[in-house]
Amino acid sequence: MNVHWTHNATHHLVNIYDFISKDSEYYARRMVDRITKRSEQIAFEPLSGRIVPEYQDSNVREIFEGPYRIIL
Repeated sequence: MNVHWTHNATHHLVNIYDFISKDSEYYARRMVDRITKRSEQIAFEPLSGRIVPEYQDSNVREIFEGPYRIIL
C-alpha cells in the first residue's frame, strides 16, 4: 500500500514547516520528516492508530506525532 498526501495535507505540512522554521530550520525539517515517516505507518499497519471519534467509519484512523494529529 502506498501513502498519498492530499493537496490540503501537503499545504498543512508546509505551514508546519514555515511556523517551526521561524525559530529553527533544523527542527522544522526534523518535524516534517517525523510526520512523513509516521504517516507511512499506514502502509505497513492499515488498522493502526485509534478510530477518529468524529467520523463514523472504523477504517478512518488517527495517529499522533508530537502535537500533530495525522488522519489516515
